[in-house]
Amino acid sequence: MHPSQMVLDTNSSPPTFVLVGIPGLESVHPWLGIPFCFMYIVALFGNGALLFAIRFDRTLHNPMFYFLGMLGVIDVVMATTTVPKMLDIFWSGSPKIGLNVCFAQMFFIHSVTAMESGVLLAMAFDRYVAISHPLRYETILTPPRVAQVGLAILTRGILFMVPLSGMVSRLPYCASKRIPHSYCEHMAVVKLACADSATSRVYIMVGSTLIVGSDMAFIAISYGLVLRAVKKLSEKTERLKAFSTCSSHVCVMLLYYLPGMASIYIQGFPHGTPPHVQVLLADLYLSLPPMLNPIIYSIRMKQVRRALCRVFPLVEGLVG
Repeated sequence: MHPSQMVLDTNSSPPTFVLVGIPGLESVHPWLGIPFCFMYIVALFGNGALLFAIRFDRTLHNPMFYFLGMLGVIDVVMATTTVPKMLDIFWSGSPKIGLNVCFAQMFFIHSVTAMESGVLLAMAFDRYVAISHPLRYETILTPPRVAQVGLAILTRGILFMVPLSGMVSRLPYCASKRIPHSYCEHMAVVKLACADSATSRVYIMVGSTLIVGSDMAFIAISYGLVLRAVKKLSEKTERLKAFSTCSSHVCVMLLYYLPGMASIYIQGFPHGTPPHVQVLLADLYLSLPPMLNPIIYSIRMKQVRRALCRVFPLVEGLVG
């Protein structure tokens, strides 16, 4: 067949891709859907409860919890962008996804992951200001300034994806429309292009490394300064409180960055990694943190537990 006959014709019937799911594990797809469905439900209820508490409990109306609220919104968007379609593949056997829908899913996935990294950096800076400059905390992180930080995080995530979306959407896609993945992951999609996709692959690798690398570097600096300030606190209870708050942040950051970076580089440089391992790691990277983040903060932070008990009296026995 001539190459020109293999390119998807966007002027005829709407073109579609076919999401394989988890390659090699098709026979156990129905069983794999159960834990992913559970994680999604817990993520929706956990982050929803946290956002509700932040909205209606005035004790949580401060910058730290505003950033935590941003993280909750991002987690819900991240999980909702991927898991419902994933469950559709696992349980309903509906692997088709429209070309434009696929590109939209890709846009949301990569932009919200960049936004989450930005929020984690903002939370690290928040803890630095709160512990190192407690008397100036409310004057430095005013509500308008927190809103500006949130807007900057949103803008960075969108601007990061705009060039990539243009590159990917302009590529011609061949007759082979099977994506060996559970969602429209960039590397898996561009491998189907008839033309050279090296530019977009380099862009996503370099861009992700710069964003995550710079964020992690500033986070490390922030927590280095935090640890130095904590050691200077005279009261043992103050030190324990500071360590407790920071430890929950560190747990969430490790939960996000470690599997995230592993997933990015395994997709870019497989080096013999089995396809089902690559896809499972990528699936867990987008579904596990949204479930665990609100649980970690609810367990580690007394303010959150107390707010949940006040806003949701029925959960007092569960989180108290």
